[in-house]
Amino acid sequence: LRTLLHSFGVREVYEAEDGATALEMYSHYVPDIVITDWSMPIFDGLELAQMIRQPESKGNPYAPIIMLTGHSEKRRVTVARDAGVTEFLAKPISAKGLYQRILNVVANPRPFIKTKIYFGPDRRRNTSNAYIGPERRVGGEAEVMQQPSLLDKARSST
Repeated sequence: LRTLLHSFGVREVYEAEDGATALEMYSHYVPDIVITDWSMPIFDGLELAQMIRQPESKGNPYAPIIMLTGHSEKRRVTVARDAGVTEFLAKPISAKGLYQRILNVVANPRPFIKTKIYFGPDRRRNTSNAYIGPERRVGGEAEVMQQPSLLDKARSST
């Protein structure tokens, strides 16, 4: 994975063997993107995503999270999405699949939604501005927050 990321031009890659170390590193380094495996010791990638998505957490709760897993059943994808995972990638991963997920979170950031029971990227992928009708989100009123894209962030730092 490290080799693939470096071949894409990623300069800094931090690795952790378990969820606790990953959370500690996330809080310290505040990465632009988090790539995590679902299966990790101490606590798994799903729990890591839930901890990152806490608005009061240290670090950037808006960081895109890409979940890697050997299990791609619809139920797992839904659980990951509901934990605040931005993208999902089934193993074995390919360079093309990983690159596409990274490109998508960089070039097409999704707005973040905050309700009483959820904080994370908008779970609706195919949204249409043409919808007129009642708000159907569970948890009632939703606050929508659009964050600057990683592309905008990179442009402003040069």
